[in-house]
Amino acid sequence: MSLTSIIRPFFMPRVRQIARYASETEEIQRGVLRHLVSQAAQTEWGKAHGYDNIKSYEDFAAQVPVSTYEETKGYIDRMRHGEKDVLWKGSVKWYAKSSGTTNDKSKFIPVSAEGLKRIHYAGGRDAVALYLRNNPESRIFDGRTLILGGSHAPNCNLPGSLVGDLSAILIENINPLVNMIRVPKKQTALLSDFMTKRDLIAREAINKNVSNISGVPSWMLSVLDRVLEISGKSHINEVWPNLEVFFHGGVAFTPYRERYKQIITSSKMHYMETYNASEGFFGLQDDPSDPAMLLMIDYDVFYEFIPLEEVGNPEAKAVALWDVETGKNYAIV
Repeated sequence: MSLTSIIRPFFMPRVRQIARYASETEEIQRGVLRHLVSQAAQTEWGKAHGYDNIKSYEDFAAQVPVSTYEETKGYIDRMRHGEKDVLWKGSVKWYAKSSGTTNDKSKFIPVSAEGLKRIHYAGGRDAVALYLRNNPESRIFDGRTLILGGSHAPNCNLPGSLVGDLSAILIENINPLVNMIRVPKKQTALLSDFMTKRDLIAREAINKNVSNISGVPSWMLSVLDRVLEISGKSHINEVWPNLEVFFHGGVAFTPYRERYKQIITSSKMHYMETYNASEGFFGLQDDPSDPAMLLMIDYDVFYEFIPLEEVGNPEAKAVALWDVETGKNYAIV
């Protein structure tokens, strides 16, 4: 009996919970909001917006305005200086560096310990759960997982604050049990110089029984090309014959799909897209035949949307998930 066949049943209850999403959307999301409001009620933000008096989504919508990153940046800067109970209870040590603000400057997204556990790592576990549901013959746990991420570093002027790519934050804080089946070693995975890192990862992983890989398609492709260079092989499945799935995200996979097919020729290879952003783990490709992703609605993320045509309108009204209209384009708040 394979290790995967022993572990697989432990993931199936979660698969059944996810199946409730379609029929219990509003109930689940209202529960998420209640939890978040109660946890943040005694923070500066919570007190300023009357969280103690919020009993429903309707109360929340009436009392809490839609805010931009720029409007919350002052709060985040104070958190990075070590202040507690500002936007979230307690202090927050980790900040994911994310680009793309209106000011063309990096955003620093607080990543709390609860957020790591209840959002980002939950998404990783669910990706495996749905993959096992879709592939009952999988032997994913009988091999190693190659996880490719970025790097992180302390702020010299903010000694209590650590900043880095979300992927590096996840690797740094991952369950020690996962490290037992993961390659490369943490020291290598968190190197900041990518060319050095790709070479060391390739050399560390080349003789391992790698069954699954995770990362950004462009970065991973560079590592796989290096594996082929070092091994002298033409195809990755000659190096890792038991490789069966690539969990990918961060950038669109379409531009890289053909190249992956060229270097991984195994008919048993699968690809599963995930949407794990600095702000939260939002979606998973639950159906291999459909590129659309399932919105993950029972993590610590409460969803609101603004119709695309109203983006930029200060009077725009946010719409809860259960009130969105099929076929209409929205921007996530």
